[in-house]
Amino acid sequence: MKVGIDIQNYLPHRAPMLMVDLILDIDANFVETEFLIKEDNIFVDNGTFIEAGLIENTAQTCSSIVGKKYFFEEDGTENKDVSVLGFISAIKNLKIHSLPKVDEIIITKATLVSKFVSDDYTLCTMSCQSFIGEKILLECEINLFIQKRISATT
Repeated sequence: MKVGIDIQNYLPHRAPMLMVDLILDIDANFVETEFLIKEDNIFVDNGTFIEAGLIENTAQTCSSIVGKKYFFEEDGTENKDVSVLGFISAIKNLKIHSLPKVDEIIITKATLVSKFVSDDYTLCTMSCQSFIGEKILLECEINLFIQKRISATT
């Protein structure tokens, strides 16, 4: 378990599209993240974090578990010569129970259901839930496609 890891070590996303602040817990099959909703977030409408923002937060949480394979070597050293391209290939059984407000902190948890890994890409299915405290916001399954790209510096 690692606590308080900057998500930018695991994802290519940057502001204004970065929808996760910290990784609270991560291993080969599970990830938990934290995200503070700020008033200037592009997915905030009239003080509410909209559905698209919740889905993007969930996708970025899921991507971090797969992205670590490409960004870090087995010994934990960072691989700076790699970038990734990733996208959601499917969302299944999406249920949005509630929308959070500005200044609330979302905790998102994702568990690996299945994974196919090749040399250059990974396909995976993740089971996901987002919360504020004990209150569930979102639950779904997400299929992701993550492809390794060689950096322009190599």
